[in-house]
Amino acid sequence: MALINRVSRLFQADFNAVLDRIEEPELLLRHAVREMEDELDHDEQRSRLLNHEVKQLVLRRRNIEQALDSIEEELDICFEADNDELARPLVTRKLELLQAIRFLDGKRENLCQSLENLNTRISENRSRLESMRQKADLLAESDQHSSSETLIDATRFSIDKADVEVALLREKQKRSRS
Repeated sequence: MALINRVSRLFQADFNAVLDRIEEPELLLRHAVREMEDELDHDEQRSRLLNHEVKQLVLRRRNIEQALDSIEEELDICFEADNDELARPLVTRKLELLQAIRFLDGKRENLCQSLENLNTRISENRSRLESMRQKADLLAESDQHSSSETLIDATRFSIDKADVEVALLREKQKRSRS
């Protein structure tokens, strides 16, 4: 039974080695690099979108602040005229705008936090991508080196004694002329 297990493991190891050679690690690594580049592009696009949203929120907040300044002036006029009936809708509008500012500030804070997390992830992914590119380059170099070694091994020929004798005679002949 132990012999069967050993033979089985041997066949599995050989089969796995064959699969490893078939899969071509260089191609798999290049594919992984492409996927990482795509993910990085997607994250950078998302980062640009979040930045745009933050800018839009800041712009909305400025517009609301301008509206609040206008309401403040109108409230001053109402209170100088001692007209509470005109001041009530303005106070209501002022409260609504203040709530809108609080909402926008909260939303901006959440977007900024998401943007910070995304930028951290982008930075980490860039460093991982650079590492993967370096590994791919090293693998490509080692594959080129090993393929040239394979070519050298493949060029080994069997040499007959007669070939050696003929080559020896030629070498002697060359040297005797000089």
